[in-house]
Amino acid sequence: MQIPETRYAKSGDAWIAYQVTGEGPFDLVFIPPFLTHAELIWTTSFAPALKALSSFCRLIRFDKRGTGMSDRVSGAPTLELRMDDARAVMDAVGCSRAAFFGSSEGAAMSLLFAATYPERTAALVLRSAYPRTMWASDYPWGWTEDQYRRDLDRDLGLFRSREEALDAVFSHGLQFENDDAAQQWVTYYRWSGSPGAVEALALMNKEIDVRRVLPAIRVPTLVLHGDQDTIVPVEVARYVADHIPGAQLLEVHAGHLATGRAALELQTEVESFLTGIWEAGGWDDAEPDRVLATVLFTDIVASTERAAAIGDRAWRQLLERHHALVRRQLVRFRGKEVDTAGDGFFASFDGPARAIRCACAIADSVRELGLEIRAGLHTGECELIEGKVAGIAVNTGARVASHAKPGEVLVSSTVKDLVAGSGLSFEDRGVHELRGIPGEWRLFALSGAATTA
Repeated sequence: MQIPETRYAKSGDAWIAYQVTGEGPFDLVFIPPFLTHAELIWTTSFAPALKALSSFCRLIRFDKRGTGMSDRVSGAPTLELRMDDARAVMDAVGCSRAAFFGSSEGAAMSLLFAATYPERTAALVLRSAYPRTMWASDYPWGWTEDQYRRDLDRDLGLFRSREEALDAVFSHGLQFENDDAAQQWVTYYRWSGSPGAVEALALMNKEIDVRRVLPAIRVPTLVLHGDQDTIVPVEVARYVADHIPGAQLLEVHAGHLATGRAALELQTEVESFLTGIWEAGGWDDAEPDRVLATVLFTDIVASTERAAAIGDRAWRQLLERHHALVRRQLVRFRGKEVDTAGDGFFASFDGPARAIRCACAIADSVRELGLEIRAGLHTGECELIEGKVAGIAVNTGARVASHAKPGEVLVSSTVKDLVAGSGLSFEDRGVHELRGIPGEWRLFALSGAATTA
């Protein structure tokens, strides 16, 4: 068969390999699981499913950075970076809005993208999705540490003996007609990545927790789950569907992943769901009134005392220099200035890791003025009022900042959960009550420097 043309989109410092197939009336961005290779996938038993998807839409696929034909990178690719990659590919192909199909680990990024960029997301299909990887007292379906290490070692078996490689392939829930078909997937995975890529993905996936994002999803959502899935229990699919407003849950006869005829049957359900939405009136082009955003609040430590010591004129000049430095960092890290009051800044970001790094960069830069700041961050669903964020998530961010000590960057647990794989480290500051905000909140202080753009 003729393999579709592979092209490249630049995303930050990485080139992302992508393909576009089909000429349907709407766009579908496929976010795959694990390791992929844009061209070799057409030699596997998943090729018929790709053809089926391409028959009713324009299908957009790409290899995650660090895998397949995309640039190899060091470290774990964060969900935030992967969202940037998806937007870069969409921009490269002239796609302003699309449905997203996230499979397995690809579901977490799809969920985060839909909440952060609702204006670019028309619908969601989630297959074998899990919003959190590891066990927690309020999430009993996650892996234990022993399970995580065992599964990682098994995946690394792809790059050891033939027997270990086959065991790794079968562990992903794929079903094959014969050993030759299974060996085909061993070859595919070995060409798609490396031991380092597997370790990096496993590290990022270990830290995934997007549960707080689920209620912020405002697009039609289909949750597909296989009744033979031995990796993600069906209770997880029910949890996801229960927490996304209006989501549909469809339990199908399949394993965690599917190829061949089983995959084709699943694509029929995807086609029915998405074409049904399109034929009912196309994508809803209304401007979103809510968005997932990270809010940052900063203020100068002991500003009143400093102003009194140097006088009003000198203080105004110092504030002007402070404001210029803050705004320079906001531009660098894609932050939006929402408000400035006195010596404090309120800004919003489309990525929590960027927001944290911006806060650190601000703290570093104003020290040259002899100033010290405190900063607080929170990620939540915000109202959009005349293009600016508002609502209880903003109030929560302000309250987090009020608990920050001099020189400290303090974040809510939501922020911490969403920066999986970023390399940022935190110190637990315990549980706090935030004035006027319901419930108790666990806060974390950033430890170490984090100013890389």
